[in-house]
Amino acid sequence: MTRVEIKMARPLLVLLLLVILVMQGCLTTAKKVLPLNNRPPRIALVLGGGSSRGFAHVGVIRVLEQEKIPIDMIVGTSVGSLIGAIYAANPNSFELEWLAFELEKDDIFDFSILSSKTGPVKGNKLEKFVTEHVKIRHIEEMKIPYYAMAVDLNTGESVVLEKGPVELAVRASASIPGIFTPLNINDRILVDGGVNGSIAPETAREKGADIVIAVNIGKDITNYETGNIVQITLQAIDIMGKRIDEYKNRQADILIEPEVGNVGTMDFSKKKELMVAGIEAGQKAIPAIKAAIEKWYTTPVAQR
Repeated sequence: MTRVEIKMARPLLVLLLLVILVMQGCLTTAKKVLPLNNRPPRIALVLGGGSSRGFAHVGVIRVLEQEKIPIDMIVGTSVGSLIGAIYAANPNSFELEWLAFELEKDDIFDFSILSSKTGPVKGNKLEKFVTEHVKIRHIEEMKIPYYAMAVDLNTGESVVLEKGPVELAVRASASIPGIFTPLNINDRILVDGGVNGSIAPETAREKGADIVIAVNIGKDITNYETGNIVQITLQAIDIMGKRIDEYKNRQADILIEPEVGNVGTMDFSKKKELMVAGIEAGQKAIPAIKAAIEKWYTTPVAQR
């Protein structure tokens, strides 16, 4: 090859090298594109405690069902475990609402002087109510995976009830200390899960939830019905729970807080108002829920 030919070939070689470098850059860039996840997100519904204010949960569930928001697991504390068990066994908001309207205080509170040493409410009525209205006997058979939160009275540890009889799980989760007689399950003395916070978004995460919707019905703890030991105990628990929930609320992707007002925790006369409050709060949350689902599909897997 003559000097002239070499001189003419040099620009072509430089151009070829530039093309190769550009192509390698494109390939490198392509490798950095992270894949999107086509798997649907696992959505958890976390239902908090709050005694009679739990009727608000019914309204929230109604909205989620109407908007076709899938619920892949339910984590319930105290009254949230009761509402959650009913729905997990039979995911039908209409039937849940119907049953809620029929529920009265005397259906779940059985006061007894004989059991007053550890709590004036025995809990037998609550167990019976669950047995009669939740047709699935064992938690493992629920149509929606279900977890009830309780607390070990001796150690203070949170206990996740995910196996065994449904009625015992609800009974333990709703055993308000000082009011209900604690329940012994597997040699552990269990009380209301609300002792460690009325909602348990952390449990939903541990069980594999990608999106956590938490319903906290303890936003307003104002209550002037404190004329007896039961009312005083309930109010004291609500006050303590609110302080814990200020931290736990931040662990949810979507927090729903129905405007329950100052409805007393033992007031079963305002079911309709509480359900409406749940409906309104649920409707307000729908855009955020849909945005979270959309974000799940558009966010690269490694960035989650």
